Amino acid sequence: MLASGFTNAPVSQALVVATVAGAILASLTDTKYFLWIEVRPHLLDYLQYWRLLTWPLVFTNSTEVLFGTMTLYQLRVISAFGEAGSLLVQSFIFSTYIYTALIPPVLLAVIIRPLSFGRVNYLPAGPTAMIFALLAQYHASIPYSYKYRLSSSVASTTPDGQAHGLLLTSKATSYLLPLQLALSQLPGSAIAAGVGWILGFAYRRELLPGTVKWRLPYWVLGGVEQKQRYDSLRRRMEGEAGRASGVETNAGQGGARRRGGVGGFIDQFRGSD
Repeated sequence: MLASGFTNAPVSQALVVATVAGAILASLTDTKYFLWIEVRPHLLDYLQYWRLLTWPLVFTNSTEVLFGTMTLYQLRVISAFGEAGSLLVQSFIFSTYIYTALIPPVLLAVIIRPLSFGRVNYLPAGPTAMIFALLAQYHASIPYSYKYRLSSSVASTTPDGQAHGLLLTSKATSYLLPLQLALSQLPGSAIAAGVGWILGFAYRRELLPGTVKWRLPYWVLGGVEQKQRYDSLRRRMEGEAGRASGVETNAGQGGARRRGGVGGFIDQFRGSD
């Protein structure tokens, strides 16, 4: 079970702190108007193409900051697997940044705005696309614990004996906060959220050029000592997973070493079968 707080999840902690600090700094320096994108005039008239790379950095209102940070806190589970989680999540964010930054505004300017006859012109600032790309990884990689059914007070069943009602999983409530984020500044926020979700699954399918095998170096995690600490945590988790499944691992005898829970998480995150 995932511990409370940011135990073993330094990447999620850094993302939450950066999200809050960035919003406060933008407010104190009165630079919010440099962040969001309006296709006209920012891109078409003023040629401020640098906004294509800066708009995903900072939220510009407190509602989005609240929902964004709470969503990132919920997603800490995907970075709480020691070296496997932290390094993979950092590498995922850096390698997909160019896609999450460029595709939403280009899609808005080239396709959505012309189809709406210029009415859809605004893209709100903030890392919404990145958060939803991570949410796609959470959706596909982290299994649910149980299922439950919501139904009316009067129990009813179908002719084949199945109960009526909405079948949900233990992860269902985890999507309420990101849904609020996606609906915060329609339609721009929904565009960023939808693109991020699609990019998250495209990453799993290895469809994004330059993101499949690229990884940040170990020194990003804090050097050799940090790597050793994460390796020790990984080996302990693999050993516990092996004992729980009744399979003993023995790398010293030349046999294939079962990867255990952490290895399975890596395969799930990468979309491997």
